[in-house]
Amino acid sequence: MTVDMDAVRRLAAAVDTTAICDAARDARVMSPELRCRSANPVLCGPAVTVRCRDDFLGVIQAIETAQAGDVLVVDGGGRETALAGELFARAALGKGLAGIIVDGGYRDLRFVASCPLPVYSRHVSPKAGSTIVPAQLNTPVVCGGMSVSPGDILVADHNGIIVLDPRTAVAALAAAAEVMKTEAAVIERLDAGAALGECTNLAEHVDLLSRREPSRLRFTV
Repeated sequence: MTVDMDAVRRLAAAVDTTAICDAARDARVMSPELRCRSANPVLCGPAVTVRCRDDFLGVIQAIETAQAGDVLVVDGGGRETALAGELFARAALGKGLAGIIVDGGYRDLRFVASCPLPVYSRHVSPKAGSTIVPAQLNTPVVCGGMSVSPGDILVADHNGIIVLDPRTAVAALAAAAEVMKTEAAVIERLDAGAALGECTNLAEHVDLLSRREPSRLRFTV
């Protein structure tokens, strides 16, 4: 399917992952064990996937195949072996990739820690894997405990990494923008001295729950 990535990137730049999760309950949230190792945690782009086990030849293949704006998603099985490092980050920067996510090890943090390319990994390890196992690229993988298919939309920021279905990504991001708009109104009222309960249906919500009636906490601004 064709995804309007211009719209996806424009909308994603105006929201955060918390708003996306509030708006799209089907958003897949990767494990917080995948941590940003670079200077920039913010990324957005379609997934290019590869599955590796203690061998990083497939990661090289994937970087060579990926296009500008893609996010490289590496299913390393959660193992500690480093599947990428400084040279991979430099190569990805040169190609204009949007980021690298490795469910495995990463190394060369002396460079990566100040690198502008978003780089996430589960482990940091100085020990690299072998380069003798060619990999099949762009097949469904598991990364951070979540299934990721080629073309799925990856969005990450200071709060973590989420995966969106490309078929519904624009709608989810547009809904997240509405969440952000509402929260901005709440913040304005809080800054003016209002209590949080004045910005929500808190009293009504608690009353209904105490009577075992269905209710949903919501903003009233």
